[in-house]
Amino acid sequence: MNAFEAALRDRRILVTGHTGFTGGWLVLWLRALGCRVTGLSLPPNTTPNLFTAARIGDCVESRIGDIRDFGTVRAAVDAAQPEIVFHLAAQPLVSTGFDLPLDTIATNTLGTAHVLEAARLCPGVKAVVCVTTDKVYADHAAAEGYVETDPLGGADPYAASKAAAEIVAACYAATMAPRGNGCRIATARGGNIIGGGDWSKDRVVPDFVRALVSNAPLTLRRPGAVRPWQHVLALVHGYLCLAAALLEPGDRPLDAFNFGPAEPGAVSVGELVERLGKTWRRPEIGLTEGHFPETGLLQVNSGKARRELGWEPALDLARSIELTAAWYRDYYADPAAARALTEAQIADYRRRLTPVERTAAAG
Repeated sequence: MNAFEAALRDRRILVTGHTGFTGGWLVLWLRALGCRVTGLSLPPNTTPNLFTAARIGDCVESRIGDIRDFGTVRAAVDAAQPEIVFHLAAQPLVSTGFDLPLDTIATNTLGTAHVLEAARLCPGVKAVVCVTTDKVYADHAAAEGYVETDPLGGADPYAASKAAAEIVAACYAATMAPRGNGCRIATARGGNIIGGGDWSKDRVVPDFVRALVSNAPLTLRRPGAVRPWQHVLALVHGYLCLAAALLEPGDRPLDAFNFGPAEPGAVSVGELVERLGKTWRRPEIGLTEGHFPETGLLQVNSGKARRELGWEPALDLARSIELTAAWYRDYYADPAAARALTEAQIADYRRRLTPVERTAAAG
């Protein structure tokens, strides 16, 4: 077992957004560590979905509620009495942000404030990992990858709401948590993720899967757009490393961290689709004009997480694509196997990790 896993073993943990794609993978990894997990989230919003397919509800104390309501959040935190909070609950889609801007801002910004306020008022909370996105940066198409000190921005409601959540989290870390229980707070800015169990709209892998299973064409909006693709487990791994670091004694500064792939993880949408097609099957490809603006080049520099947290993704892009295709292919062959598929891929990822202490971070 790695040092970061040992630090989290058997802890009481609250995961907001546990009914979502990333939340489900996080819950199952935490359960593999013996953690007592409570979840707070809205019901799953797609059919199928990972929460139902993999029976996530069987291994978590599940509370269905809206983080836009502070009373709901406070009650969930007080009931769970967590030591660690992973805040993933969000409106996660750029396209929905244009359709529902006020809901997006209320969920992603005010909802984050609700979670942080409830966490600081709960005596046992020691650490909060607040998940945002790589889209929090002011767009200047940085070919070398955005770093954590680059200016925040957001030209669309989703990005703006997440950038605002970063500011709220920094405020709570600097001035509000010390006026409460003293919990430590840091943010995680993740790149674009792939992996089994995502059926969200307007995402390339779910769209690819839907096209294959329905024998329909796959319509792409911007095949030339470059994104930092990584497997969902690499991002979950980063969240766990960050949580473990927040639990360490001392006052080593921990604030915001990028979690993105090493080169050549950032490739175009079109190349990702072609590589998925070679691993599984290739649907007919069509093009359409996007109904919302998107950044052409998005890359993040994750050197800080590697240096300070000892985080190193255990999967390259080729293996990430293989695992993603294999999960969906095996799921559609036997939907009842979703839980076993997910747990097997978590176990495989954990075996790939080098069990070393994070000496670099300690220095």
